Amino acid sequence: MDPVVAQAARAALDAERVRLHAELDAGIEAPGQMTYGSQAAAASQVFAQQRDLALHDKGAKELELVEAAIARLDAGTFGTCLRCGNEIAPARLEALPWAAYCITCQKLAADGR
Repeated sequence: MDPVVAQAARAALDAERVRLHAELDAGIEAPGQMTYGSQAAAASQVFAQQRDLALHDKGAKELELVEAAIARLDAGTFGTCLRCGNEIAPARLEALPWAAYCITCQKLAADGR
């Protein structure tokens, strides 16, 4: 892999890892004390907590993908599709540095094949 591309990928992955850690470390705010007669407020608090939990889970999964991409970079396999072994398009890696699959294999995986 081109050292300039690898260096740019490392910088992008490190920045994303820092951002995700900060996001995950912020935690989830527990809903405040609810009072009777405020069902709308209670529903809003529960909705907000569920949204925050979903975003936390999404961030944790993204962090796993970023960590795996950094491991592939360290191993020298970064930029190679995990499924077919072909090179992942540089434009794809620029847009999504943690991509593990080429576009074709990603579509196949999304279709369940």
